[in-house]
Amino acid sequence: QVQLVESGGGLVQPGGSLSLSCAASGSFLSINDMAWYRQAPGKQRELVAAIVRGGRTNYADSGKGRFTISRDNAKNTVYLQMNSLKPEDTAVYYCNAQVVPGFYSPSVTYWGQGTQVTVSS
Repeated sequence: QVQLVESGGGLVQPGGSLSLSCAASGSFLSINDMAWYRQAPGKQRELVAAIVRGGRTNYADSGKGRFTISRDNAKNTVYLQMNSLKPEDTAVYYCNAQVVPGFYSPSVTYWGQGTQVTVSS
């Protein structure tokens, strides 16, 4: 069984910064794409940023220039650095990973439990 454990959420004032991390643990061969999603109250879950194993990144327009996604393949961990935070960034942030269980196996999608980010004065 694979677990994704997120940390780093909290309350921050507008214009502030937060750093999220998500570590994968369990038995698996490797991790392909990793990503961060978020879901605000009453809204659908949306992609924030994604990163492939080789390091290429993709960002939603809402976070371009403010958010940076990165990963450490040796630690099976993905990070999200969020700067210049706005009240509209308030949401539960979820980690997502495409995990390869073993040789010749298709990847399986896993989600973290979510971490609350609140941007408010």
